[in-house]
Amino acid sequence: MRVLLTSWGSRGDVEPLAGLAKELNGLGAGVTVCAPPDEEFAALLARTGVPLVPLGPAVRSVVSGPRPPTAQDAFRLAPELVAARFRTLAAAARECDVLLAAGLMPAGARDVAEKRGIPYVYACFHVFGLPSRHFRPGARPGTPSSPEETDHRKLWEQDAQRVDALYGRALREGRAAIGLPPVDNVRDHVFGDRPWLAADPLLCPSQGMTDLALEQTGAWFLPDERPLPPGLERFLDAGEPPVYVGFGSMAAHAPEDIARVAVEASRAHGRRLVLARGWAGLAPVDDGGDCFVVGEVNQQALFRRVAAVVHHGGAGTTTAAARAGAPQVVVPRIADQPYWAERVAELGIGAAHYGRTPTAASLAAALGTALTSATRTRAGAVAGTIRTDGAAVAARLLLDAAAGAGPR
Repeated sequence: MRVLLTSWGSRGDVEPLAGLAKELNGLGAGVTVCAPPDEEFAALLARTGVPLVPLGPAVRSVVSGPRPPTAQDAFRLAPELVAARFRTLAAAARECDVLLAAGLMPAGARDVAEKRGIPYVYACFHVFGLPSRHFRPGARPGTPSSPEETDHRKLWEQDAQRVDALYGRALREGRAAIGLPPVDNVRDHVFGDRPWLAADPLLCPSQGMTDLALEQTGAWFLPDERPLPPGLERFLDAGEPPVYVGFGSMAAHAPEDIARVAVEASRAHGRRLVLARGWAGLAPVDDGGDCFVVGEVNQQALFRRVAAVVHHGGAGTTTAAARAGAPQVVVPRIADQPYWAERVAELGIGAAHYGRTPTAASLAAALGTALTSATRTRAGAVAGTIRTDGAAVAARLLLDAAAGAGPR
């Protein structure tokens, strides 16, 4: 049995596929992963023994400029990704029995599966962005609507039109080139009838959150047995648990001057700091010995040894911190991040900082909530409920789907 997995997006869009690939390998399946050609993604997949088949441009080249990507950038990138999927996935799928797609609107993936006559699954890592009668496009679930925005159905129809404007022409051209008829609604075509939700049920409850019938598997973890760097081990052993601060793949979107703000906020509580460099290139603000800078590191091990995790609110980081029982401070910037910030606050496992530009005082206040004994106790209790079998569940479901396809 051969499985094709594909995603394009940040680390949070790629690492879950690595976790799924490892589980599939353990069940005897052959796995191919098509993902962006960033070096860290290739290294990530190398830990599973699955090579990365490059798909589209490197994500870092798109998001790490001096300014956030614009609407014009999106209209250039969307057709490029569609064409790349038709080209790359068509070659990778020749010997495959099922195709699973995730990440940034994977238009073109279902179409390759359709041409090959194999099952297709769309997987997402949160409910944000899925059509719903309960929240409007662009607003996190639970956000009150103003009176003029109560017609959610109309707003979601407009969202579908926006997706069509970005991807429709390229998708029609790609389908025509392989002898398939056009589709009317790109978004609904990509999502399919029963998307999979690879998120923890407590952190991301799905009941009533979307009009689609979801298959919720739990989050997909890639086990990490790598030791922490010796220098980091010595730093951790030299004093009380530090505060971790990292903004992952956020480059142009990282809060302005966040390294200085984080150092001052941590020092206000007498805490040392582990600063994750990330794509934003965070660096120490002085020569103080209370700050240690790390690159790519085993978060599963590190988060168990810190006083709190300050981050942007990506699905992966939020789940990793929750699983480790580490209190969190979420400073959301874009997309689904406000949703995760809200869930962290609602569950009592940390604090949400909604201000666009944190100050040392405002971040210290949020950190004060996270550092209380009550928050740590609650974070530890929630950690014990986080499902760790999501990738195993998804692997079995995917192989069942492939086996049920019958002859092609």
